[in-house]
Amino acid sequence: MSGLRCSWIMPLLLVALAAGSSGCTVILQKGRRVDVERISSLKSELNELERAKKELEDRLSGEIADKQVKVEMLEKGLVITFVAEVLFDSGKADLKADSFEKLNKVTRVIQNIVPDLGIGIEGHTDNEPIRHSGWKSNWELSSARALSVLHHLIEQNVSPQRLAAIGYGEYRPVTGNDTAEGRQKNRRVEIIIMPKTTKAGDNS
Repeated sequence: MSGLRCSWIMPLLLVALAAGSSGCTVILQKGRRVDVERISSLKSELNELERAKKELEDRLSGEIADKQVKVEMLEKGLVITFVAEVLFDSGKADLKADSFEKLNKVTRVIQNIVPDLGIGIEGHTDNEPIRHSGWKSNWELSSARALSVLHHLIEQNVSPQRLAAIGYGEYRPVTGNDTAEGRQKNRRVEIIIMPKTTKAGDNS
């Protein structure tokens, strides 16, 4: 098990957790002490993420049922996806007043269940070109939206050191842009609760 890295440990542990919850027995081979400790630490973080997922699904049950929000465990972490229209008016980057309560449900979980994990915020758009809103391109719009969510989390006392924001514009769609439904799915903001990672070559 020498040279383990988080790029493949996380999918392995997700499978292990799933297998364990279904009653299967999962056996991990013994390796170097440092590798075993890293796996144990990652597994603990993933257990925290599973707890956070269940709590978010409970708190956001109405929004999930209305397809405004999706909560799922992916390789990059626990991802809470908001349809852009839930948070913003068309072409705008200022949060709607009625979005605060929804975001605060996420904030409470971030603060109470995973207080030590990093939070990434990603803004995404469809491929419709900017026409009337004044933004230079979808890059600027998606970045501004991600930053609006970041600043709201800071206002709710989430430590800035835990946060990062990025805009991907139209370039990471989750589906095609050839239908109105597809474009709506691509217009989104993702809040990602990330497990800690180990730098390559760090054997301490």
